[in-house]
Amino acid sequence: MKSKENTLKILLDTSFILPTLGIDTGKNVIKTLEKIDNINAEIYFSMFSVLEGIWIAIRFIKKSKFNEQSFRNGLKAIMRYGRYIKILENEDIVYGALDLYRMKHKDIIDNILYMDSVYFDLRLLTLDNELRNFIRSNKLKDTLIFPDEL
Repeated sequence: MKSKENTLKILLDTSFILPTLGIDTGKNVIKTLEKIDNINAEIYFSMFSVLEGIWIAIRFIKKSKFNEQSFRNGLKAIMRYGRYIKILENEDIVYGALDLYRMKHKDIIDNILYMDSVYFDLRLLTLDNELRNFIRSNKLKDTLIFPDEL
């Protein structure tokens, strides 16, 4: 049995949710997800990432490039089968995300995910260098982890 002490608690950025929904985000993301399967980790997700995934799916629907069955299966896998743990955001997280927005970081979903990571003491797995630069330039707690840091 794996030790809870050494468990890496990872919150997935939307890019890492999309492949489960049948939306290709590249080989780097797939390799990273495979790497996570081989380490002692708890995987968390936010419904805000699912919402962002829906927005992306809508773009594919408009282009007639949407695989509905893959999306449905992936959504069930994320929400029902226990591999991922759902974050339950509260008002403090939303207020914090709005504060980040006022500080000029305009991606509200990233702001919410970042605040989730701070509030719940998680590492936010992301590919977003802009977010890391924003966090560092504002001397905020760096909870981000990139694929090459796993």
